Amino acid sequence: MTEASDRLYRELFSQHDPSLLKIWQAATIGIAGCGGLGSNIALSLCRAGIGQLILADFDIVTVPNLNRQQFTLAQVGQYKAEAMRDNLAAINPFCSVTVHLAKINSDNVETLFGECDILMEALDGAEQKQMLIETWLNLHPERPLIGASGIAGYGNNELIHVVKSDNLYICGDEISEPEPGLSPLAPRVAIVANLQANLCLELLVKRNKTV
Repeated sequence: MTEASDRLYRELFSQHDPSLLKIWQAATIGIAGCGGLGSNIALSLCRAGIGQLILADFDIVTVPNLNRQQFTLAQVGQYKAEAMRDNLAAINPFCSVTVHLAKINSDNVETLFGECDILMEALDGAEQKQMLIETWLNLHPERPLIGASGIAGYGNNELIHVVKSDNLYICGDEISEPEPGLSPLAPRVAIVANLQANLCLELLVKRNKTV
């Protein structure tokens, strides 16, 4: 690390607790999907000081994505995972980001995310979500998966919560689903995504204290 980069690092994380930053810097977090949830999760974990992120998404950025996903007009047409990597590098160049332009299935979960300490589920569709949950917890029952269910609409903050079952955590209201007139809106999507990210940081600290 050069003198300039060392100074940038110290300034960037000057308000972080050094003992917590050390834990987060050592962590590898997987994010399955880089849409509304995934792009918000990635930004928050990058800003918090997570050392390595592994992003997997085969989709491209479209104009309708911009109403809730952390991309810009200039990135329309780019692969979401690659665009997200560029955005993260512009915020925190000390976060190592690995990108996989792949559709996630039960056969490649281990290849994509096998080295991750925690896996963040940010996929569309109940079947995809269930596949990832079942596959991950079968492969790594000792490692947490943090998912989301119920993010559509607006308001009703009091309904958003976390449900835990062993190493499976689900954030959201578990009720609201996208339908005509009830789409995922940026504030609620970001609330749930940041609840996932915040829980991720907490679990990493708790794990370190029990080691």
